[in-house]
Amino acid sequence: MRVAVLGTGMIGNMIVCELAKADSILEIIAVDTSQSNLDRCLKDANQSKVLGRIATLDDWDTLVSIMKEVDIAVACLPHFLSLPAVKAAIEGGCHLIDLVGSKYLEKAELHNEAKEKGVLIVPGAGVAPGITNFLAARGIELLDEAEEAVMICGGIPRHPLPPLWYQVVFRLESVMGLYTRPALAAENGHLVELPPLSGKETLHFPNPVGECEAVITDAHSVAFTLKNKVKRLYEKTVRYKGHWDKMAVLAELGFLDEDEVIIEGMKVCPRKLSMAILEPKMKGESNEDITVLRVTVKGKKDGKSVKLEWEMVDLYDNEKNITSMARTTGYPAVILTEWLANGTLKQSGVVSIEELIIGDYFDPFMEELKQRNIHIKFEKSYSYENVSI
Repeated sequence: MRVAVLGTGMIGNMIVCELAKADSILEIIAVDTSQSNLDRCLKDANQSKVLGRIATLDDWDTLVSIMKEVDIAVACLPHFLSLPAVKAAIEGGCHLIDLVGSKYLEKAELHNEAKEKGVLIVPGAGVAPGITNFLAARGIELLDEAEEAVMICGGIPRHPLPPLWYQVVFRLESVMGLYTRPALAAENGHLVELPPLSGKETLHFPNPVGECEAVITDAHSVAFTLKNKVKRLYEKTVRYKGHWDKMAVLAELGFLDEDEVIIEGMKVCPRKLSMAILEPKMKGESNEDITVLRVTVKGKKDGKSVKLEWEMVDLYDNEKNITSMARTTGYPAVILTEWLANGTLKQSGVVSIEELIIGDYFDPFMEELKQRNIHIKFEKSYSYENVSI
């Protein structure tokens, strides 16, 4: 099988290096607009079957041309390029693993086209969306009646610094919507929109994390795919204490608005100005990061009240110098790509990860994560009295 990895930044680089180890993958085309990114990627992979290519990935014809050359593509692209990549993959007759979970409905509408082409499109195949999604689906699957599913996740610095106690791991633009955009959730079979920064709660994770806060954020595809299987479902994003309150003040005052204002005769976008000011302040003491995850599903099993909970605290890989966020986001895409290449996955259409990694696929996928040192602890409680499994 031939694979294209679109985008060779932090995550794309890691995915290329991991896929290069797979015997079922004969050639990898690493694609980027940046020569320096490609040079670093080729050096890190250090395999003759990895080829580099400079390309303009926001050009439709270029995207389709690349898709036609390969069997599988992995999209590690900005949000605005995600839907075009899905459409180009279908046009080119190529399977696609997409890290971005936004615009799920628009992608789902392409399901029949993808099936006709015999290709599998998996959107939101990272950590959140991604791992959180299929853990919620698994919890619901194990219960007779699911009452609530809560997906909590966040990337935080190992050594946080004031004033915001947060560091940008990817692009700052990718997290700005958390502060201003209503969050999609599901209640009693209906989609609901909840105010941004609502539902704030204090919670604790094992060392070295400690006390954090989480607010409700967009539930992505699971709001659509699981809304009729559980009474309440929502997602929350984690930050260190104090971060959300400070960002809420900026949002309330209009500093995160996208509507331009006139300053001394010049048009200025408040959000872009704020991003330019905030980004230098969103740095930790080092590049080390932590990814925390907790997915809790409550309901009934054999007439008893049951709580199923998965928890992960993943740390920066000092040996390989890979961030935790790159590992936890990239490895699900690596596993799915390998499974497509070796014939484990035979589905076609646009299939969300929570519809895919359930049933007989769940345990093998979790084992694959474990082999890559992503350890997710599971606990089952009856009548909410903790019993470790």
